[in-house]
Amino acid sequence: MADNLNARITRAMIALTLAAIAVVYFGLMAYFVFIYDWLYPDTHDERWRMGDSVMVGLLLTIGLLTASLIGWRLARRIVQPLKSVAGAARLVAAGNFTARADLPAGSYGEARELVADFNDMARRLQRAEAELAYSNSAIAHELRTPLTILRGRLQGLMDGVYAPDPQLYGRLIAHVDELARIVDELRTLALGNAGQLDLTLAPMDLAAEAASALAMLGSELGVAGIATSSALAPAVTAGDRARLRQAFVAVLENCRRYAPQSHVHVETGVADGAVFFRCSDTGPGLPAEGRARAFDRFWRADDSRGRSLGGSGLGLPIVRAIARAHGGEALILPPAGAPGLAVEIRLPRDGAG
Repeated sequence: MADNLNARITRAMIALTLAAIAVVYFGLMAYFVFIYDWLYPDTHDERWRMGDSVMVGLLLTIGLLTASLIGWRLARRIVQPLKSVAGAARLVAAGNFTARADLPAGSYGEARELVADFNDMARRLQRAEAELAYSNSAIAHELRTPLTILRGRLQGLMDGVYAPDPQLYGRLIAHVDELARIVDELRTLALGNAGQLDLTLAPMDLAAEAASALAMLGSELGVAGIATSSALAPAVTAGDRARLRQAFVAVLENCRRYAPQSHVHVETGVADGAVFFRCSDTGPGLPAEGRARAFDRFWRADDSRGRSLGGSGLGLPIVRAIARAHGGEALILPPAGAPGLAVEIRLPRDGAG
């Protein structure tokens, strides 16, 4: 059983009391049985003497010193982990998110929990700081390309290099739409991560929304050479139809971009007290590291390939944000032996929490 502070303090107090009593009791016994006759061999006077007071004082001093030593050792065991956490906290506050607290040997259970929780918090802060720096860089990179193209086209129009025609204006509008899409995705993701994503909840069936998403993207999937199949069992819950359809479309768009010439199978149903939407493809899939990072913002298995196919790296993170806003979760399912990727959105059967 893990040693905890309450038990250690209780044992220490008992040890302090017993040690003090033992020193005084056995010391007095030894004094009056052995030492007293040696000091006063020729007297039978039982009056209290100065030597008796000195001996009692000496024994009490020894008892107090023994108790103090035990108490000091206990206090040192308590303070050492706190000093370690305090030192690491000062480093983290100064911006050094790599700082970690050390656990001295023989620490009590609460100290182990405190150090473990602090180090876990420091790791999360370090990861959040790295993600923030990466996200800022990625946002600048994603916005730079369409902005550069827009500026070049507008500059060309102003200088007379390009003749104003409907096709050019259409391309400019397409770049503006791309910028608007990225901004909207960033806003949705930020609101989801902050727990502020507004939902309009109503009874709904995931099967109906999945069928609608498949119909919406049917032609695009066909152009990409993707054959689709479905097994849409009823999956009734309370959710935001528009947001969940957005998530389903994002999953199918991911298949269209990264798994062309494959087969996509969509399922809905109820399992383990939850409703689910599952989309699996027979494309190239992802390695283990890719499956672990698939929901990271702006992450792509192949950056150049992702940009050439129009992906911003925000699709799956938004899927997870929408699922979590409903009290559920989005998962990359482990491969079942065949190549491909399976994404599952799992929601509470009784609606969003």
